Amino acid sequence: MYIYNVTINVDESIHDEWFNWMQDNHIPNVMATGKFLKAIMSQVLVKEDMGGITYSIQFTCESKELLFDYYQKDAPQLRQAIFKKFGNKFGAFRTEMKVVSEFIQK
Repeated sequence: MYIYNVTINVDESIHDEWFNWMQDNHIPNVMATGKFLKAIMSQVLVKEDMGGITYSIQFTCESKELLFDYYQKDAPQLRQAIFKKFGNKFGAFRTEMKVVSEFIQK
């Protein structure tokens, strides 16, 4: 399993519109690519010196090949849609992670 993590710091002036758009449009569109099994959106609780509100969105996929297929076929237009709608009112960085073990409380 692989996790594609996107950490985004959002300017407070667009926060509510951005949050609703992510919930109603962007995340469902990423999931609709069929490359990911699930998505988790979390708010980062550390205050940033630069201000804004920070979120982490983690998309889980079965293979590195699916993730790279997403990068090539789907990511460019999905990222473009965010920039078209919100311009420079947010900053994002992406991280790829490989799950090495998982523990579940019984």
